[in-house]
Amino acid sequence: MPDSPSFKRGDNSPALWAEALNWPEPDGNKYDRGHAVVLGGPVASTGAARLSARSALRAGAGLVSIACDPSALMVYAVACEAVMTKPVKDAEAFAELISDPRITGVLMGPAAGVNDRTRAFALTALQAGKPCVLDADALSVFEGAPDTLFEAITAPVILTPHEGEFARLFGKVTNREADAVAAADKSGAVVVLKGRDTVIAAPDGRVVVNRNASEWLATAGSGDVLAGLCVSLLVQGMPAFEAACAACWMHAEAAYLFGPGLIAEDLPDQLPRVWQGLSLGHNGFNMHG
Repeated sequence: MPDSPSFKRGDNSPALWAEALNWPEPDGNKYDRGHAVVLGGPVASTGAARLSARSALRAGAGLVSIACDPSALMVYAVACEAVMTKPVKDAEAFAELISDPRITGVLMGPAAGVNDRTRAFALTALQAGKPCVLDADALSVFEGAPDTLFEAITAPVILTPHEGEFARLFGKVTNREADAVAAADKSGAVVVLKGRDTVIAAPDGRVVVNRNASEWLATAGSGDVLAGLCVSLLVQGMPAFEAACAACWMHAEAAYLFGPGLIAEDLPDQLPRVWQGLSLGHNGFNMHG
């Protein structure tokens, strides 16, 4: 995105990030599209990570793996056909897994559990310098010690809190745009403050508001799909701010295309239509809302 005052603040649209999309090349391969690792939750809470992983695949990542405790491996293996499963017992095993340079980004948080394991895995990925998306439980585990999280952020990172999770790290929201900008500056991460009008803020002061969301996105699992979109675009090489902006717009556009009755499982399968709208000569955009 051009670094000029006219791009500091405004509404989210493809005009801001379309040039950064990583379109497949005729002679490319899956590794050119990035490899995302999604941290899986325990055996009783596997749905969120599965939604994220499917979303990441539909959004264009060449490979997606779910890293999970061995006790949950069979649940993920049976439910996820194109997603690979990687058993990791502890943070040391997780560190070994993500040390592979072909793994280009990590998503942690969806139904991972607010516990020491989630905290340790999040810090492991951040300290490894991998581009990361932290959502849900991977944010809540740092309540009371947010500086521990912020100090570990050195690579591109996207944080995707709703207002409750935001308050645990940054304090109560009083002005959504101003608070998101301050949070991005403080954390060193791109902050996606979710809501009816989602605010996306970068540490350098850029901020946009996503206004094309459908009321039908207020459904369980919708945020897990958005997190998968964010990590997918990140592993494909988009800068973190542009990846977050694109993910929010595509997420809302998928909901618009499906229409009433939407549940989270419907969103990933609308993404091919979103891509088709964006591919109109790479110049025309399927704009709604």
